[in-house]
Amino acid sequence: MSQELLRIVDNIARDKNIDRESIFVDLEEAMVSAARKHFGDLESTVVVKINRETGDISAMKDNVEIDIRQLGRIPAQTAKQVMIQKIRADERDSIYSEFVQRKGEIISGTVVRYEAGTVIVNLDHWTEGFMPKGEQIMGQTHRPGERIRCLILDVKENASQVKIILSRTHPLFIRRLFELEVPEISEKIIEIRILAREAGYRTKVAVATFDDKVDPVGACVGVRGSRIKNIVEELGGEKIDIVRWNESSQTLVANALMPAKVSEIALCFELGRATVVVDEDQLSLAIGKHGQNVRLAARLTGWDIDILTPDEYNQGIERLTKCLKTVEGADEAIVDKLIALGVISVLDLDDVGVEPLVGELGLEAGTAEALVEAAGKEVRLMAVESNKDQAEHVPDEDREAEAIESQEQEQGQQRTD
Repeated sequence: MSQELLRIVDNIARDKNIDRESIFVDLEEAMVSAARKHFGDLESTVVVKINRETGDISAMKDNVEIDIRQLGRIPAQTAKQVMIQKIRADERDSIYSEFVQRKGEIISGTVVRYEAGTVIVNLDHWTEGFMPKGEQIMGQTHRPGERIRCLILDVKENASQVKIILSRTHPLFIRRLFELEVPEISEKIIEIRILAREAGYRTKVAVATFDDKVDPVGACVGVRGSRIKNIVEELGGEKIDIVRWNESSQTLVANALMPAKVSEIALCFELGRATVVVDEDQLSLAIGKHGQNVRLAARLTGWDIDILTPDEYNQGIERLTKCLKTVEGADEAIVDKLIALGVISVLDLDDVGVEPLVGELGLEAGTAEALVEAAGKEVRLMAVESNKDQAEHVPDEDREAEAIESQEQEQGQQRTD
C-alpha cells in the first residue's frame, strides 16, 4: 500500500506537472478533514504525516495514535473530494505559473474543435488554449487534429480554470516566426526594428544589422527565398515586404513604399507628413490594393504619407507660388524655404500656421500672418470650386438616370402592347 501510494503521487506529479511535495501536503490535509468528519469533533487536534521515502502514514488525534484506514466509507469519500479539489487547484496554479512566464512565445498545439468561432487548441500537459475569432487569420480554417503554431498572447486565471489566449494575428507572432527561421535574428546579428501588419494580407518588416558584412534583407529572405517562404506558408500566403531600416526618415519612407520607386520626398516635421512623388506608372504600386501599401508604410515609418504624381506636385507648388505673390514682401526665396520645410501646397501652409514660419524660417510675425491668411483664403476658394464642380456634375447624372428610366419604361410598354 505504501509503495502504491508513492507510485500514485509520482504519476500525478508527472502527468499534472505538480510539485511532488504539494501532493503529499494535499493528501495529509485531506486525511485530516476525513478524520475530523469521522470523529465529529472540530476542536480536537488531528495530525497526519506521510513519510516521503516509504509512503507510511501516521495519524494522531490529541496525541493519541489512530488508524486512518479504519475511518469508514463516508470519511474516505470526504478525503477523496478534498483531494480532487486540492489537486485541481495545484494543477491550475502550476499551469498559470508556467504559461504566464511564456507570454509572448510561440507554442505548437493540436486543433481540437471550434466553439462559437473560437478555436480550441490542445497544448502541453493536455492544457487547452483559446484562439478567439479576432486572433485568427482571416480566410484560414483549421481542421481538428491539425498541428498549428500560435503566439501565447495572454494568460488569465479565474476560479474554475486558467484561460490561455492564443493569437496568429498579433504583430509579435511575425517577429517570433522570424526569430525561429532566421538564426541571425535570434543571435542578435540582425534586429527587427519595427513592423506593421494587416493579418492575412500584408506585413512590412524593417530590419537592421550590427555587422556591416551581413545583408539584413538577404539574410531574412534566405537562399532562393527559403526562409521567407517558410514564414509565408505558415501565414497562409500573407505577403511580407522586408525593407532595410535607415535612420534617415526620407530613406526609410522610400524603402517602406517598396516595391514602388520614389522620385522625390518632402518631409514636413511640423505636420508629421511626408509628401511622396512617384511617376504615373508607379502610382498604383505605391498606393497598393485598397491603399494597403501606403497605409502599412505610414505605420512602419510613423509618417502620414501623401502620394502625388509629378503633375499634382507641380500644380500644388504653382498654386502656392501664385498665392504667395499676392502677399507684399513675399518672393521666390520664401517659396523655396517653405518647400524645404515640407510645405508644398496652400493646404500645408494653412495647416502649419504662423509659429513655424517665424521660428523655423525666421520670418517677421506680420509677414507670416499675411502668408497664412492668404493660404486660408485660397483653401476656401478651392473648396468653393470643388463644390461648384460637384454641383455641375449632379444634374448630368440625374438626367442620365432619368433617360435610362424613361427608356426602360418605353421598352416595358412595348412588350405589354
